[in-house]
Amino acid sequence: MTELLQVRDLSVTFGRGERAVEAVRRVSFELRRGETLALVGESGSGKSVTALSIMQLLPYPLAWHAPGSSIRLGGAELVGAPERLLRDVRGDRVAMVFQEPMTSLNPLHPIGRQVGEVLEIHKGMTGRAVTERVIELFRLVGLPEAERRLDALPHELSGGQRQRVMIAMALANEPDILIADEPTTALDVTIQAQILKLLKDLQSRFGMALLLITHDLGIVRKMADSVCVMNAGEIVEQGTTETIFRQPRHPYTRRLLAAEPKGRPNPPADDAPVVMEAGDLKVWFPIRRGVIRRTVGHIKAVDGIDLSIREGHTVGVVGESGSGKTTLGLALLRLIHSDGRIVFLGQDIQGWKAKRLRPLRREMQMVFQDPYGSLSPRLSVGQIVEEGLLVHGLGGSRDERRAVISRTLTEVGLDPETQDRYPHEFSGGQRQRISIARALALKPRLIVLDEPTSALDVSVQAQIVDLLRDLQGKHRLAYLFISHDLRVVRALADELIVMKDGKVMESGPAQRVFDAPRTPYTRALMAAAFNLEVAPGAGDAEVAAGA
Repeated sequence: MTELLQVRDLSVTFGRGERAVEAVRRVSFELRRGETLALVGESGSGKSVTALSIMQLLPYPLAWHAPGSSIRLGGAELVGAPERLLRDVRGDRVAMVFQEPMTSLNPLHPIGRQVGEVLEIHKGMTGRAVTERVIELFRLVGLPEAERRLDALPHELSGGQRQRVMIAMALANEPDILIADEPTTALDVTIQAQILKLLKDLQSRFGMALLLITHDLGIVRKMADSVCVMNAGEIVEQGTTETIFRQPRHPYTRRLLAAEPKGRPNPPADDAPVVMEAGDLKVWFPIRRGVIRRTVGHIKAVDGIDLSIREGHTVGVVGESGSGKTTLGLALLRLIHSDGRIVFLGQDIQGWKAKRLRPLRREMQMVFQDPYGSLSPRLSVGQIVEEGLLVHGLGGSRDERRAVISRTLTEVGLDPETQDRYPHEFSGGQRQRISIARALALKPRLIVLDEPTSALDVSVQAQIVDLLRDLQGKHRLAYLFISHDLRVVRALADELIVMKDGKVMESGPAQRVFDAPRTPYTRALMAAAFNLEVAPGAGDAEVAAGA
């Protein structure tokens, strides 16, 4: 295999003087044509900074390379290269799928236009040829109703669908190297399998090299030819995938391989009171056509769902992207309009005005899927956590509030001394922990957790699962846990709801659904998550429908 990329003694430092932080230290590796190299490690280990350095996308001069750092693509040196050369490289020879699709897509432009722009700039394509190629790419990455999605804005798509658009954009020009920074983080298990197979097929067809950044060691085992394990900005171990998994030498590597969410949920008391219940809940979005925008139909995002969440109880909600999981959570918290019955702490809150709901907001909190998009970049971490305390008149004096913030940050595994820093100074996983801290600070009765571990590495996933379980036992919290990671759901959920196209496909005690799923769709989800064999015909149509 021909060497495409050579990284030698790469060191990246943020800031100057006493505030300088060395994020990457003397990193060296090679990437060959047709090879998949995985960079693995915990959040903040330097994986994404290394990837951004390759495309020279770091915020210079805030970030700078130490003398001797070298990144060569073919025969061309990229460190310090002129902007003209970098424009030719970015998006054409080297493409990147970023970790957070909502912040990477332009919120003002249709997704078809954004993907088409890549083809226009690098391939000189115009008109109908661009449209046809964009539709082809959308179909390749499993975006449903590709033709109808061309004019959709990013906020009109689910998290997983936005990630598929990012992958389509990166693959548009069939690059020599694809850098994939957590490419399947927001995707459900069946689409994960399809995307990974797609990437493998493209490698075989075009000889494309893949630099895969991920915290999912299951994906590494399936996809990677070789692995670099990073910790505190350094590569502590590298070798073939088989060697790393069978004979890890470094203690950090062994700890990573052993880390995964463990245990089972603590069953709630039989007489636990109901915190939240819903009956025949519906969220229908109108489809409008024509000059006068006449309603011609509805998208039934949530279609007649019943559920009950008790004190100290976790209801897990699983399903493919676009199945209505997040919409269900938003509707229960009265953050979007819905029809049907919503009862919280014995009160039917459906139809309540915002002013009447405000006192209850303290009791019901949400951790959103995209931590960067849900955290204000203008507020420090302390101010973000403190905001809810101020709104509800909690926490006492400023010093007392600082103490509450410090305790909460410590609970979610963050240094309380970092509360005066801003969200952009943290890794993706650290930002998710900030989001969890913001919800926990108010000591709510119900927390809706929308993919709270999707951006976290495996060791931190296990810590967060243990933390959520401990907090639930201590404070009798009720959780609605939305996730596509069935391993995490299995460790937390007492009850399970499986959704598809806004409807409940199967529900019941979590242990029963995991051990003996009754519908083909549920069996297909379980097979994709746990690498099981699916019985002939079981779930084939459902899996295909997600493609």
